[in-house]
Amino acid sequence: MRIPDRLASRLPGRLGERTERPVVSLVRLHGVISPAAAPVPRSVINASSVEKVLERAFAADRLAAVALLINSPGGSPTQSALVADRIRSLADEHEVPVLAFCEDVAASGGYWLACAADEIYAHPTSLVGSIGVISQGFGLDGLLERVGVQRRLYTAGTSKSRLDPFLPEKDEDVAWLRGLQDQLHEMFQQWVTERRGDRLKTDADLFSGEVWTGSRAAELGLVDGLGTPRAVLDERFPDAEPARVESRKPLLARLGLGAPAASGGLAGFSSVDGLLGLAQAADVRASWARYGL
Repeated sequence: MRIPDRLASRLPGRLGERTERPVVSLVRLHGVISPAAAPVPRSVINASSVEKVLERAFAADRLAAVALLINSPGGSPTQSALVADRIRSLADEHEVPVLAFCEDVAASGGYWLACAADEIYAHPTSLVGSIGVISQGFGLDGLLERVGVQRRLYTAGTSKSRLDPFLPEKDEDVAWLRGLQDQLHEMFQQWVTERRGDRLKTDADLFSGEVWTGSRAAELGLVDGLGTPRAVLDERFPDAEPARVESRKPLLARLGLGAPAASGGLAGFSSVDGLLGLAQAADVRASWARYGL
C-alpha cells in the first residue's frame, strides 16, 4: 500500500475505507459495583459512572454490536440492576446484540451485569457465578467494654438501630437481615433465569452462591462459550472494526492538573476523608481477595 493510501485509510469520512466498516463498541466494566466513588480514586461501576460511556457506545455509526469487557467481584445489587437495565434499554432501542466477556472474575453483581448481554463468553480460567447475597460487618460491643466506653444511642422507632455494630447482636435483627437477603437472592435468580433461559443446566445447584471456572460455567450454561474478545469478535463480526469507548476525563485531568494538596491530609482531601478512603480501599481489596485476586 502506498503511503498516501495508508494515510487515507486512517482518515475519517470518505477519505478512508476503514470508516465504512461496521463497528463493535468495546466497553470496559472494571471494578467493584458501588453507589458512589470513594475519596481516593479507584475504579467503580455504578449507573452514574457508566451512563455516558454506554450511550456513546450504542450511538456509534455503523454499529454491529456492543461488547462488554467485565472484571468485577460484584457489589451493590441496586447498582448492578440499574446498569444492567440501562444496557438492555439501549440494546433494545438500537436493536444491536450485546456480548459480554468475563475476564478475571464476573461474580455476584459482576455476573448480574454479564447477564444483560445476549451472549456471555469467558476464559477457561475466569471465575464466574456467585449467584447469592452477602452482608458483612463487625461486632465492636466487646471492644467498647474493654476500653471503658459506653454506647449512648437514642431512637424513635423500635427498628431504627438494627445490627448496630456497637451493640450486642439480636436474633430478631439477624432474622430480619436474612429475610432481606432471601428477597434479593430471589430477584437475582429471576434475573439469571430470565436472561439465560433454557441454556441453564437445571440439574445443577446454580444459585448456591458457588463460583466456577469459565470452563465449568460453560458446562452449566452460565456462559455460552470460551474465548477471548479478539477471537470471538473476529469470528462473529469478521468485517467489523473494534472501537474502545472510554470515559472522558475532565479537561484538567487530561492536562495533568488536579486539585491542590490539602495541608495535613492526603492530597486534595481532609484527614477524615483520607481515613475514610483508606477504609473503603480496604473493603474493595477484600472484595477482590475473596476470589484470590
